Amino acid sequence: QVQLVESGGGLVQPGESLRLSCAARGNIALTAPMAWYRQAAGKEREFVAGIAGGGVTRYLDAVKGRFNISRGRATTTWYLQMNSLKPEDTAVYYCNGVTRQWGWGPGTPVTVSS
Repeated sequence: QVQLVESGGGLVQPGESLRLSCAARGNIALTAPMAWYRQAAGKEREFVAGIAGGGVTRYLDAVKGRFNISRGRATTTWYLQMNSLKPEDTAVYYCNGVTRQWGWGPGTPVTVSS
């Protein structure tokens, strides 16, 4: 069993930054392939960024160059650095494996508004 808890969201103005954290507990490796997803109101949950076991990353086109996914060196924690935030980035953000194989955490809401 793996438990996921996201944190770090908040209300920011366009152009500002946030750093999200995903703490994973349970039977999970430090280098487990992980991803961030988001779900905006009235829309389906979508893939945002992923990191493979070897460190290769992949991003949704809409966030390329603005978001960066990384992982902790000694803890099962993954991060999403979000820069130059736009109103369209407003959503609840979640982490999970790249195949969404674990139960979803509570998510962390991000609101980008002036």
